[in-house]
Amino acid sequence: MASRAVAGRDRPAEVVAGYLAAVALFAAAVALVYRPVRIAPAAMVVALVAVAVGGRHERLASLAVVAAGVCFVIGMVVAVVTERPLF
Repeated sequence: MASRAVAGRDRPAEVVAGYLAAVALFAAAVALVYRPVRIAPAAMVVALVAVAVGGRHERLASLAVVAAGVCFVIGMVVAVVTERPLF
């Protein structure tokens, strides 16, 4: 009976992967408005680590990788157009 309850639980690595993906999404959003060259690559690395851990949150981590890339490009465009510092 106890084994069924444990079987439905996430491994600790999967939980960490979910948090890493969420942090990467937040960092990517911040990179849109503040220093995209510093923040977006770090968000991409964190998202890639979350993908490597895998598990149940693999789709969220994949979304974080794509979002970090898109936010990097858009953040660079916004920084150049508004003549703000890139890094």
